[in-house]
Amino acid sequence: MLFQAVPGLEKIFRKDINKPKVILIVGPPGSMKTTFAYTVMSNYLRKTGEFGLYTTLEESVNSHLTNMESLGIKLTKNMQVSDISDLRELDLLLEEKEKVDYLALIEKMIVHFKDEMKDAFSFFTLDSLGALYSLLPDLNNVRQKMFYFMRTLRSYNLYAFVIMEEQLGGGMSYLGNEGFLVDGIIHLGVDRSRGRLVRFLQVEKMRTSEHSMEKFAFEFRDGRLNILGPIFE
Repeated sequence: MLFQAVPGLEKIFRKDINKPKVILIVGPPGSMKTTFAYTVMSNYLRKTGEFGLYTTLEESVNSHLTNMESLGIKLTKNMQVSDISDLRELDLLLEEKEKVDYLALIEKMIVHFKDEMKDAFSFFTLDSLGALYSLLPDLNNVRQKMFYFMRTLRSYNLYAFVIMEEQLGGGMSYLGNEGFLVDGIIHLGVDRSRGRLVRFLQVEKMRTSEHSMEKFAFEFRDGRLNILGPIFE
């Protein structure tokens, strides 16, 4: 049912992507990672009536919603967008001088909504992993922390998008071996096809789901995301 959220995804996947899935959305600045994740998530929730949580660590809720609305994407009633200030409110007993473990607070928020919404809570997005790393008290044992975090996401039977910025010049910095820990990797970028620049989507990995590994052009217009077809060099 997930691929039905975006027209054209059925050209890439031979069968649907089933929960639980932790999927890394990677790409350079300007590749529309946030727009892609937000659009797929909001379309899915609008079709199913289920509940989703979008956590942004790089901008405020108001700023994020303003950006999305400027693109024609409106917030669905069954999606909640949270930011760092919401996470801080989760733990009122924290001493001011104590360093906040935002990863633990995100897990606490997920547990809260799962307890409240039960099986209706089906979708979570973290925007972004790099921002989360910059907020962690220390980077010791990052791989172990990410292993347990992703295991938690799967244990609650969620679709989980984790957005990650690609380094300038290409390549990702996998501090916690995220590429091995996640179930799927969707790479977004810009390429040249038939003399013009086009945005592309490439599924590099998706466990338990047959898929093409070709680059597929996509466009975003009037609030709609469409997968056009494979890019021919």
